[in-house]
Amino acid sequence: MTTDFQTAREALGARLRELRAEAGLEGKDLAARLGWQTSKVSRMQNGKQTPTRSDLSVWAHALDRPDVEDELHGLLAGLDMKQRNRSWRKQLAGGIRGRQEIAVRLTENTQQIRALEVSRIPGLFQTPEYARVVFDSLAEFRGIPQTTDAAVEKRMRRQEALYDPEKTFRLILCEAALYHRPCPVDVMAQQLDRLYNLVGQKRIELGIIPFGAQLRRTAPHAFWIYDRRLVIVETISEELWLTGDEDVELYERAWQWFDESAEYGAPARRLIGRARASLDLS
Repeated sequence: MTTDFQTAREALGARLRELRAEAGLEGKDLAARLGWQTSKVSRMQNGKQTPTRSDLSVWAHALDRPDVEDELHGLLAGLDMKQRNRSWRKQLAGGIRGRQEIAVRLTENTQQIRALEVSRIPGLFQTPEYARVVFDSLAEFRGIPQTTDAAVEKRMRRQEALYDPEKTFRLILCEAALYHRPCPVDVMAQQLDRLYNLVGQKRIELGIIPFGAQLRRTAPHAFWIYDRRLVIVETISEELWLTGDEDVELYERAWQWFDESAEYGAPARRLIGRARASLDLS
């Protein structure tokens, strides 16, 4: 099984390869500019060798892209699997695209994803239009470069995993996520239509916790569980990557308790349809 360290290293390598291709250079051309062996460029691009901060700095400058240096350093920091607290400031210094590449790789290397979302539509289910608004707002809020087009492309690529017969997705939404609207009303209508059509699809379990449902515990924040090895929790200032057995078991128990209060199938569709009907499209 691919480790999360290797997943993050492959994501960094993919970004290096993108930057090199965008500059119109072959690997051997870049190696000549850097004074490196071509094999070193190849290993770094393919996630076979961990670059140093210095390697990433000279890579960026050799491509006349000093603007991506901070982004690459943030992706490198993500390789430290002992680092529980991952600052958004560092991860998103060069824009959102790099973090989305990590999400793609994590999903590719996971067989079962379980998640709870409290107030927004999960990225795996977002339409391109909804994702675009979310990313634009995020860039404005954090004061980071706009890389929305690339980030949306990565998010849509991640969604290809929904049709992989080897994977299952068990996502729970609080009903508030159907009403909290970060986007224009027509975009929200399309987004709810997509959710409605996802209910009941093979390998996808979409549950909705209704307003007024009795809960064994309240939902303090969203979280994502990747197989039984990793939990990711997002806060305003940072991400938490939890890999300890006790942490994973605790979040599994939390997910199971929320699952007890969720509606699936036809009742979930009715809740989504009610939210869709509440939109004023006039």
